[in-house]
Amino acid sequence: MEYSALSELLRVTANSEIISLAGGLPAPESFPLKIIKELNDLVLKKYEGASLQYGPTDGAKILKEEIAIWLGERNIKTTADNIGVTSGSQGALDTIGRIFIDEGDSIAVESPTYIGAVDAFTPYGPSYEEIKTDDDGAIPESLEKILKTKKVKFVYLVPTFQNPTGRTITWERRKQIAEIIKKYDTLLIEDDPYNSLRYCGKAVDPIQTMIQENTVYLCTFSKVLAPGLRIGFYSAPKNIAALMVSAKQSVDLHTNSYGQYLAAEYLKTGYLKKHLPKILKIYKSKQEAMLKALEKYFPKSFQWTRPEGGMFIWATGPKHFDAIDLYWKAIKNNVAFVPGTYFFAKLGEGKNTFRLNFTNVGEKQIKIAIKKLSEIIKKT
Repeated sequence: MEYSALSELLRVTANSEIISLAGGLPAPESFPLKIIKELNDLVLKKYEGASLQYGPTDGAKILKEEIAIWLGERNIKTTADNIGVTSGSQGALDTIGRIFIDEGDSIAVESPTYIGAVDAFTPYGPSYEEIKTDDDGAIPESLEKILKTKKVKFVYLVPTFQNPTGRTITWERRKQIAEIIKKYDTLLIEDDPYNSLRYCGKAVDPIQTMIQENTVYLCTFSKVLAPGLRIGFYSAPKNIAALMVSAKQSVDLHTNSYGQYLAAEYLKTGYLKKHLPKILKIYKSKQEAMLKALEKYFPKSFQWTRPEGGMFIWATGPKHFDAIDLYWKAIKNNVAFVPGTYFFAKLGEGKNTFRLNFTNVGEKQIKIAIKKLSEIIKKT
């Protein structure tokens, strides 16, 4: 395990005077506090000591059953037997690394990809094959070229409102990717934490719906309930689900019991469906504020994504632009973001890119931060 330069960058943003567009944190005002208070009373009355006791490694049965129903609304056909509960999606990613990765194995990931996944996999010693991407997400031809020439342990994708770019893989490409995964009999890890955060446009079914036996599907309650509860989950073929349970047991025995029962009742009572529009309203307004500010203040030589949902916008400057240099200058002006190079599996790529988060900052602060960044860029 190696020191993370990104961790040092994010440590600097802890200063309360800094407007941080860096972290991928949900907005505190999006948390269903009143609902959680009601659910707290319900859970303690209904489940009593069981909600505070040790529980099954694969998760509380009631939660797994409710998750199966919820995933059915995404056209994912699964059962409680295929589902396991983890300590956030990050717990699932580490478990996958423990099961599948031997030192020297190859893994195919998007370019750029979610840094948390790379952090989870890297201690197990893999090498990375980068799948080329464009505005429509991962390029199927690039994936096939990798699978044709390399023996890959698995393919890792964040198809919907990807972290860090906000891009969504189109339905046509999803079909092509599913066919390629099936053709080469490869395992797909489909990480889908932002699926519910759609502000416009039409929902796109997960890739898992086409290749169930070749997919481990990951998701979380962090974006629609509260990240502090650390409740994530997966749906996997039964043989892989059994391995996931064995690998998890030696790490943490099981995920937070109390949080699991809260999440189960959040689904069962219909509170999630009632509260989700409030979350979407908050985030849509913030995203629009950031896009308007970028359009108004940023130089024309810069480009950025315009996602239909999620939590991030990805900006790209001219080839000579140095986002790390901009970062340190921005910090001196009390603004933070994440340089894009840290989201590439291979060092040195994406030096002219950076990620902007809009969910955990106010609209006025967004405008101030984007204006400051543009002023620094123009002086550089």
